[in-house]
Amino acid sequence: MGFTKKTAAEFFGALEGAGIRRLLDVRLNNASRLAGFARRADLPFFLESLCGAEYLHEPLLAPTREMLDAYRHGIMEWPGYERSFTRLLRERRVEEALDRDLFGVPTVLLCSEAGPERCHRRLVLEYLNEAWGDLRAVHL
Repeated sequence: MGFTKKTAAEFFGALEGAGIRRLLDVRLNNASRLAGFARRADLPFFLESLCGAEYLHEPLLAPTREMLDAYRHGIMEWPGYERSFTRLLRERRVEEALDRDLFGVPTVLLCSEAGPERCHRRLVLEYLNEAWGDLRAVHL
Protein backbone atom coordinates (compact mmCIF):
# COMPACT_ATOMS: atom_id res chain seq x y z
CA MET A 1 0.00 0.00 0.00
CA GLY A 2 1.18 3.46 -0.79
CA PHE A 3 0.16 6.50 1.21
CA THR A 4 0.28 9.14 -1.53
CA LYS A 5 -2.99 10.29 -3.07
CA LYS A 6 -4.86 9.05 0.00
CA THR A 7 -6.39 10.91 2.88
CA ALA A 8 -5.73 9.61 6.37
CA ALA A 9 -9.33 8.35 6.47
CA GLU A 10 -8.86 6.41 3.21
CA PHE A 11 -5.49 5.03 4.29
CA PHE A 12 -6.44 3.84 7.77
CA GLY A 13 -9.91 2.80 6.61
CA ALA A 14 -8.38 0.51 3.99
CA LEU A 15 -6.04 -1.03 6.57
CA GLU A 16 -8.84 -1.59 9.04
CA GLY A 17 -11.16 -2.95 6.33
CA ALA A 18 -8.52 -5.46 5.25
CA GLY A 19 -7.92 -6.60 8.84
CA ILE A 20 -4.26 -5.55 8.80
CA ARG A 21 -2.43 -6.29 12.05
CA ARG A 22 1.11 -5.37 11.02
CA LEU A 23 2.50 -2.64 8.79
CA LEU A 24 5.96 -3.35 7.44
CA ASP A 25 7.48 -0.07 6.30
CA VAL A 26 9.81 -0.73 3.34
CA ARG A 27 10.65 2.92 2.65
CA LEU A 28 14.23 4.12 2.61
CA ASN A 29 13.21 7.45 4.14
CA ASN A 30 10.36 7.05 6.58
CA ALA A 31 10.83 10.35 8.43
CA SER A 32 10.06 12.94 5.74
CA ARG A 33 7.69 15.72 6.72
CA LEU A 34 6.15 15.34 3.28
CA ALA A 35 4.76 11.98 4.40
CA GLY A 36 2.21 13.67 6.70
CA PHE A 37 0.31 10.99 8.65
CA ALA A 38 2.72 8.29 7.38
CA ARG A 39 5.81 9.68 9.10
CA ARG A 40 7.80 7.35 11.32
CA ALA A 41 7.18 9.60 14.34
CA ASP A 42 3.37 9.40 14.03
CA LEU A 43 2.49 6.23 12.17
CA PRO A 44 2.96 3.73 15.03
CA PHE A 45 0.53 5.71 17.20
CA PHE A 46 -2.09 6.00 14.46
CA LEU A 47 -1.81 2.32 13.53
CA GLU A 48 -2.26 1.13 17.11
CA SER A 49 -5.00 3.61 17.95
CA LEU A 50 -7.06 3.32 14.76
CA CYS A 51 -6.39 -0.22 13.55
CA GLY A 52 -4.91 -2.20 16.44
CA ALA A 53 -1.88 -2.84 14.22
CA GLU A 54 1.83 -2.72 14.92
CA TYR A 55 4.48 -0.81 13.00
CA LEU A 56 7.83 -2.24 11.92
CA HIS A 57 10.45 -0.62 9.70
CA GLU A 58 12.47 -3.01 7.52
CA PRO A 59 15.23 -1.15 5.64
CA LEU A 60 16.48 -4.49 4.26
CA LEU A 61 13.52 -4.24 1.86
CA ALA A 62 14.25 -0.67 0.77
CA PRO A 63 16.25 0.38 -2.28
CA THR A 64 19.61 2.08 -1.90
CA ARG A 65 19.74 5.88 -2.00
CA GLU A 66 21.72 5.75 -5.26
CA MET A 67 19.23 3.43 -6.92
CA LEU A 68 16.24 5.48 -5.82
CA ASP A 69 17.82 8.78 -6.89
CA ALA A 70 18.78 7.38 -10.30
CA TYR A 71 15.18 6.31 -10.91
CA ARG A 72 13.58 9.48 -9.57
CA HIS A 73 15.86 11.71 -11.63
CA GLY A 74 15.30 9.78 -14.86
CA ILE A 75 18.82 8.37 -15.06
CA MET A 76 17.40 4.85 -14.77
CA GLU A 77 14.11 3.80 -16.37
CA TRP A 78 11.69 1.47 -14.62
CA PRO A 79 12.88 -1.78 -16.29
CA GLY A 80 16.45 -1.09 -15.14
CA TYR A 81 15.29 -0.15 -11.67
CA GLU A 82 13.25 -3.35 -11.45
CA ARG A 83 16.28 -5.48 -12.43
CA SER A 84 18.61 -3.60 -10.07
CA PHE A 85 16.25 -3.80 -7.13
CA THR A 86 15.56 -7.51 -7.65
CA ARG A 87 19.32 -8.10 -7.83
CA LEU A 88 19.71 -6.15 -4.57
CA LEU A 89 17.12 -8.37 -2.85
CA ARG A 90 18.99 -11.43 -4.09
CA GLU A 91 22.35 -10.05 -2.90
CA ARG A 92 20.85 -9.25 0.51
CA ARG A 93 19.33 -12.76 0.64
CA VAL A 94 16.20 -11.31 2.14
CA GLU A 95 14.36 -14.62 1.95
CA GLU A 96 16.89 -15.98 4.47
CA ALA A 97 17.39 -12.79 6.49
CA LEU A 98 13.69 -12.15 7.16
CA ASP A 99 11.67 -14.03 9.70
CA ARG A 100 8.73 -15.56 7.82
CA ASP A 101 6.63 -14.98 10.93
CA LEU A 102 6.53 -11.31 9.91
CA PHE A 103 3.76 -12.46 7.61
CA GLY A 104 2.08 -14.68 10.21
CA VAL A 105 -0.66 -12.07 10.66
CA PRO A 106 -2.31 -9.92 7.98
CA THR A 107 0.57 -7.66 6.98
CA VAL A 108 0.84 -4.73 4.61
CA LEU A 109 4.01 -3.38 3.01
CA LEU A 110 4.17 0.40 3.01
CA CYS A 111 5.89 2.70 0.56
CA SER A 112 4.95 6.00 -0.99
CA GLU A 113 3.79 5.00 -4.49
CA ALA A 114 0.02 5.15 -4.87
CA GLY A 115 -0.19 2.05 -7.09
CA PRO A 116 1.81 -1.19 -7.30
CA GLU A 117 2.72 -0.95 -10.99
CA ARG A 118 6.00 0.93 -10.50
CA CYS A 119 6.66 0.29 -6.87
CA HIS A 120 9.31 -1.71 -5.08
CA ARG A 121 6.79 -3.16 -2.59
CA ARG A 122 5.35 -5.22 -5.45
CA LEU A 123 8.85 -6.38 -6.37
CA VAL A 124 9.50 -7.40 -2.75
CA LEU A 125 6.30 -9.46 -2.65
CA GLU A 126 7.00 -11.10 -6.01
CA TYR A 127 10.55 -11.95 -4.92
CA LEU A 128 9.47 -13.38 -1.55
CA ASN A 129 6.61 -15.30 -3.08
CA GLU A 130 8.98 -16.85 -5.60
CA ALA A 131 11.33 -17.83 -2.77
CA TRP A 132 8.72 -18.96 -0.23
CA GLY A 133 5.79 -19.80 -2.49
CA ASP A 134 2.99 -19.13 -0.02
CA LEU A 135 2.32 -15.39 0.11
CA ARG A 136 -0.96 -13.96 -1.10
CA ALA A 137 -0.73 -10.34 -2.16
CA VAL A 138 -3.66 -7.96 -2.29
CA HIS A 139 -2.93 -4.39 -3.29
CA LEU A 140 -4.87 -1.94 -1.14
